[in-house]
Amino acid sequence: MRADAYTRHLYASDASMYAEEPLVVAAPLDADDVAAAVRVSARFGVPVLTRGAGTSLSGQGIGGHGIVLDTSRHMDAIGEIDEGALRVRLGPGVVQEDLNRAAHAHGLGFGPDTSTSNRATIGGMIGNNSSGSQSIVYGSTIDHVHSLEVVLSDGSRAAFGPVDDAERARRAAGDGLEAALYRELPRIVEAHRSAIERDYPRHWRQSGGYRLDRLAGDGPFDLARFVCGSEGSLVAITEATVGLVPLPKVKRFAVGHFESVAQAIASTDDALALGASAVELMDSTILELSRQKVAYRDLSDLLTGDPDALVFVSFDTDTEAEATERLDALEDAWRRHGHGYHVLRPESAGQEEALTRVRKAALGLLMAASTGARRPLAFVEDTAVAPERLGDYVARFRAILDAHGLEAGFYGHLSVGCLHVRPYVDLTEPGGIETMRAVSEAIVDLVAEFDGVNSSEHGDGRARSEFNPRIFGPELYGAMQEVKRLFDPNGRFNPGVMVDAAPMTVSLRDPALPAPAPLATRLSFADTGGMRGAADRCMRIGACRKTGTGVMCPSYMATREEEHSTRGRANALVKALSEPDPRAALGDDRLHEILDLCLECKACKSECPLGVDMASMKSEFLSHYQDIHGVPLRSRLFGAIRRLNRLGAAAAPVSNLPGRIAPLRRVIERTLGIARQRPLPRFARETLVRWDARRQRAPGRPAPRGELVFLADSFTTYTEPQIGRAAIELLEAAGWDVRLESAGCCGRASISKGLLDQARGMAADMVARLAPYAERGVPIVGCEPSCLLTLREEHLALLPDDPRARAVADQTRLVDELLLEAIDAGDLRLDPASPLSGRRIVLHGHCHQKAAVGTAATRRLLERIPGAEVSELDAGCCGMAGSFGFEAEHYELSMQIGETRLFPALRAEGPETVVAATGVSCRQQIGHGVAREARHPVELVREAFAGSDP
Repeated sequence: MRADAYTRHLYASDASMYAEEPLVVAAPLDADDVAAAVRVSARFGVPVLTRGAGTSLSGQGIGGHGIVLDTSRHMDAIGEIDEGALRVRLGPGVVQEDLNRAAHAHGLGFGPDTSTSNRATIGGMIGNNSSGSQSIVYGSTIDHVHSLEVVLSDGSRAAFGPVDDAERARRAAGDGLEAALYRELPRIVEAHRSAIERDYPRHWRQSGGYRLDRLAGDGPFDLARFVCGSEGSLVAITEATVGLVPLPKVKRFAVGHFESVAQAIASTDDALALGASAVELMDSTILELSRQKVAYRDLSDLLTGDPDALVFVSFDTDTEAEATERLDALEDAWRRHGHGYHVLRPESAGQEEALTRVRKAALGLLMAASTGARRPLAFVEDTAVAPERLGDYVARFRAILDAHGLEAGFYGHLSVGCLHVRPYVDLTEPGGIETMRAVSEAIVDLVAEFDGVNSSEHGDGRARSEFNPRIFGPELYGAMQEVKRLFDPNGRFNPGVMVDAAPMTVSLRDPALPAPAPLATRLSFADTGGMRGAADRCMRIGACRKTGTGVMCPSYMATREEEHSTRGRANALVKALSEPDPRAALGDDRLHEILDLCLECKACKSECPLGVDMASMKSEFLSHYQDIHGVPLRSRLFGAIRRLNRLGAAAAPVSNLPGRIAPLRRVIERTLGIARQRPLPRFARETLVRWDARRQRAPGRPAPRGELVFLADSFTTYTEPQIGRAAIELLEAAGWDVRLESAGCCGRASISKGLLDQARGMAADMVARLAPYAERGVPIVGCEPSCLLTLREEHLALLPDDPRARAVADQTRLVDELLLEAIDAGDLRLDPASPLSGRRIVLHGHCHQKAAVGTAATRRLLERIPGAEVSELDAGCCGMAGSFGFEAEHYELSMQIGETRLFPALRAEGPETVVAATGVSCRQQIGHGVAREARHPVELVREAFAGSDP
């Protein structure tokens, strides 16, 4: 349990536009803890809310000035999968993707397929009655719930599931709250049966209001399905038994290109007639945003022309032949009916992954277009109408937005007539709140006119509950109020949601945020309107809480704590930077605790759809924190890493002895905090600088490609000089005249330790040396991504007014890119009979490289090695992150991060597999963690070089 100011602030918001600070946050271990918390809430008369990943879009996942129970931390056990019954018992905190990972081993999966599957919890999906892209096949979550273990509002426990009349009567005979439910709910249904039949929206994809229609049907009396979609306002779920579905043997999709959204919508009938399992729309707004993100840039290479909309049509079949037949039929139908101008059919798993990744990231990409407080807000997020009426509906919807001067992106599920629409609104501007409300009311009326539903997927929450009396009518809404009073007579469970709601304009987050006080920063945050603006870009969608793919966020993947996610850290910084004296607030020890486990891997800058750059903000924070508390000796030591490495190499091999003497390692740990378990780098007497000075160059050697500057970084130069030698030899063989730049440090280590004044001086010196070359168009390359890419990114933030820094950044390239170009041009020939022919090579990319430029060039370079089989690992961050893994207090977490995915992936490889890693830290971690040598890709290319020694 935590009740400190920062934890309460972190749980005050979810992925919606609302914020309400709770009194206390608890991470229950089990159902007993949940029941105890509910009893405490009753004792003190405060609300209680069970919360999953906090990704709710309508405001139902925030605390309401009471107790928030975060079930995602501990209540995440997955029971034994019953293949015969196609079901499994699990905790409410289980993430959908984790369930699917376990179920896929049995050829099964969970039917509802949400775009947030990598962080959405099953408990949250039950609370919101989530659907997903394939709801036309699998329905909504309510259709897959068999039974629930719950805690009732009096703290008692109950088991819900289908019961026959006799069992219902038996359960109704008691005196407690559970008995009252079985007695009174049938009475409520009978008293309002005509209203239930008359006033429920006709569209089947219903996610709003209490599901009295389910109790009024012909099936058994089932409270488990009845409470689905009740958004934590009736019960607290502690365990669920859910159904699983057989996985299709073959899944294939095609992507239609259209010149307008209207044309895209018109193509839906053809897809549905052929039995499509999903028909998804993405408009040009989202397409353009995807082109601006490294993680999604592959999409542009696959598209034809400049479509205004894409339609993804999926088919689930038993055979490849049937899938091909369906896709052929779709193309033929679209061609005959004049729908679209091109159809893309992915030709590889890589293309499928790139397209799917963009489709699932639509919400985050739309949010990335936020500027300041002008954000795409979820207040008319997921209305739905019959698919055959969707075209007219969207035209009317657009007219309403146009009348209020609002822009919006459109995406979603054409198969069921549900489009996600997020108008851009600045609620802090005069008239912004009034505009939002006017649009909301107009859309409620429009939905009613088209016989649709106001909440088809993301629930009512605080954004839409206010309108439920209009949507359901007075009698049916009154019946829902009776249900709430029956289940929760004192209104403790998530009050103000579903019924008896406050106006949608209450507890809005942005208008309540005070204007930031002035704060001078060492890094430039001009693009986001200051450091608070950089932190406040986070829209709490929780993409940083994923655990099975990508890099972001490595410390969250290991700890599963909200404060160790990018979202948690950004939210904490917003709190500090909103204080009257932000400089003093940045000296807070609790804030330091929250930011301390950020590895500065920079994955958030690319994987977060909004590009929240936590690495830069942590560096800036450390500089202010150290202004108040002083700079630790260890930080000064790491900040001077180039000088130390140069001295260590000069004294080699004697300087390597302390790393092998246990008593000395213990002394180093006590005095400097450097973990004694961690092997120290071994210094090379023959450094890259010495080698370059001593080697013989052929006089007048031709260099048809011209000049090139090679950055002798502070790490490989002194500990792995063979990498630099291999790169320079290959570059010269390809026709470059290579000049070694070895006079200074880029400042990477200083930046990571918050020594930004020192780093600025280093950056200025390096820019001064490199600018004359850059201004002549001379490429600047290097082997260590973290150092080289500092020239492209951090130097611009340290020297925002120096045009020479931009010139240097523009000429900075990975050595991998130049070698790839030379091989493809025929200037560098690799030997088909090299020792690497027939070998498997697995690549682990450096986090900074993935974030800034991606690893595509490195992967393609390795693929040029004749006969080699190359595979890139999706194994996250190695956990080393420069000095982080050397620090005694971080050592265990560093190894835990490695064990999350990277170490198991490498142990699964055979001994003949060659491991390639672009980062020096990655190679150190791999060697220590799995006792395997990892080599830089240029070393492998040098080994496969077909020419004589350059």
